[in-house]
Amino acid sequence: MAVPKGKVSKARRNSRKANWKITAPSLVECSHCHELKANHVVCKKCGYYNGEEKIKVEKEKKAEQV
Repeated sequence: MAVPKGKVSKARRNSRKANWKITAPSLVECSHCHELKANHVVCKKCGYYNGEEKIKVEKEKKAEQV
């Protein structure tokens, strides 16, 4: 036999939305250049991941224009 759904109180209804918080991204130090980077991601500054160079990153050259 079917049973009607009970009334959901405002507190119970609103508490479902209470845990939608923004959390800070977890950052770790790159083992090669010691910059902060995201976990399990190639370092954007040096291109290393897990002690190996995965991508080649060009160094920014500061050209002095006279």
